[in-house]
Amino acid sequence: MLSTLFLLLTLSLQPGQAATGKAADVETCLACHGDRSMAVTLPSGEIRSLYVDVAMFRASVHGNKIGCADCHQDMTAVPHEARPFKTLREFTVAYYEQCKRCHFDNYTKTLDSVHYQALARGDRTAPLCVDCHGAHDVKSPQKPKSQISRTCAKCHEGVFTVYNKSVHGRFLEKSDDVPGCTDCHRSHDVAGPKDVNWQRRTPELCRGCHENKRLMAKYGLSTAVAQTYVADFHGMTATLHETDTGREVSVVALCTDCHGVHDIAKVNEPGSRVLRANLVETCARCHAGATENFPGAWMSHYEPSWKKAPLVYGVQLFYNILIPFMISGLVLQMLLHFWRVVVNR
Repeated sequence: MLSTLFLLLTLSLQPGQAATGKAADVETCLACHGDRSMAVTLPSGEIRSLYVDVAMFRASVHGNKIGCADCHQDMTAVPHEARPFKTLREFTVAYYEQCKRCHFDNYTKTLDSVHYQALARGDRTAPLCVDCHGAHDVKSPQKPKSQISRTCAKCHEGVFTVYNKSVHGRFLEKSDDVPGCTDCHRSHDVAGPKDVNWQRRTPELCRGCHENKRLMAKYGLSTAVAQTYVADFHGMTATLHETDTGREVSVVALCTDCHGVHDIAKVNEPGSRVLRANLVETCARCHAGATENFPGAWMSHYEPSWKKAPLVYGVQLFYNILIPFMISGLVLQMLLHFWRVVVNR
C-alpha cells in the first residue's frame, strides 16, 4: 500500500521536481525489479526476465532523463495487475507504441517502412523499436557506426554475410566512411528491395558518396562516375524515368545492375561484374546475345580524351565547335537580313 501511494505521488510531481521524481520512480521500481531472479513464465513456456540492470539503464541515452513510468504508463499500482501475454513477442508488440510519445517524428517514418508493412500484414516477427535500439540499454546508434549493420544482421544474417565480403563491408569496422545498411536503406522509413521508387533512386544514393570530392580523394577514386553515367544512354534514360511512378520495374540499367548490390567489388577484383573478363556476362543480363565486342561500344565511366577513345573525343570536339559556329552564323544572318530590311525601307 505504501509503495502504491509512493508511486502515484511520483507520477504527480511538477516539472521542477521531475529529476528528483524520476529518480524516486526508478528506485521504487527497482525495489522489485532489481532482483536478478525476478521472472515470469508465459503460457508459451518462454521465460521473461523482469530484472532491470540499473547500471546498464544509467549508461543508456535515457538514463537520468526518463523514469520507468514514462514508458510503462500502464503500471499505476504496485503490485501490478497480471498481463494477458501468452508469448514474449506479444509482450514486445504491446509496448511497441510507447516510444512515439517522445519520438513521434521517427515513429511516423516507420509507418512508411517495409518493416511496418510486414507488421501490418500480421507478421509478428517484423522488427520494432526495441528490436533495433534495445529497451533499457538504448545507446546512440552512431557509436560505433558499424553497430547499425550488426543490428540489421540479427535478422538479415545472409545479406550481412555477403555485404561483409564486399568492398564496402570489408572496411565497415575500420572506417565510418563506407556505407552501412541505413545509408542506403534509410533508418526508420526503411526501404526494401521491391520498392521500385527506391530502386530508381539508387544512382542518387551512390552519388551521395561518389561525388564527394574529399571522400573520393581520400581513396583515390574519381568523382566523375556519376557524371559519366548520366551522360551515357543508361544514365540519361534513368534520369528521364526518375519520376515515372507508373512503371513497376526499372527500364534501364542502374548502378546496382552492373556493380551488384550487397556484393559490390572493386572494379579490378576477380569477382567484379564490371571486370573486362566478366563484362559480357553482365551486359548479357539485359542485352541477350551480347558478344565479346558488345562492351566495346560503351565508354564505361571514362571521359573521352585524346588518350582514351580519341575518335569519340575528336567527334565531340568537332561538334562543340561546329554547333556554336552554325548558331552564331544563323544569328548573324538574321541580324544582317533585319538590318537590310530596315535600311531599304
